[in-house]
Amino acid sequence: MSHSTPDLSAAAWRKSSYSGSSDPNSCIEVADGYTGIVPVRDSKDPQGPALTFTDAAWTSFVTAVRADEFPTA
Repeated sequence: MSHSTPDLSAAAWRKSSYSGSSDPNSCIEVADGYTGIVPVRDSKDPQGPALTFTDAAWTSFVTAVRADEFPTA
């Protein structure tokens, strides 16, 4: 299966609702509107790299976050 990197230059980024408000420097941003993928980037480095996840992988991750399945420290 071949994957190409999408052009994210015109992406409309939004802060994740799961980014903690207690530390504004620990935020991720996601971009909507890309078929089959979810682009994610670090809000502290908006010109830096973005990761892309399949819809299924992102859904699994968000489900695990909501279920508090990750240790916090």
